Amino acid sequence: MGKLNTDMNLADGDATYAALVKMTEGMDDTAAMKAMAKLVLLLANHIGDDAVLNEAMAIARGKA
Repeated sequence: MGKLNTDMNLADGDATYAALVKMTEGMDDTAAMKAMAKLVLLLANHIGDDAVLNEAMAIARGKA
């Protein structure tokens, strides 16, 4: 299907980062990791394109 878009695509990247930080406020490390993992899975499901997800995983691992 599509190619991973790595260009800035957020209206306000700083606000998005702040929201991600706020999402885990007050959580211990385990709960924060679970919340982030759940977010990743929700977004992966939304994307729904294995090629795009594999490309993103490779970049995240530093292998692209």
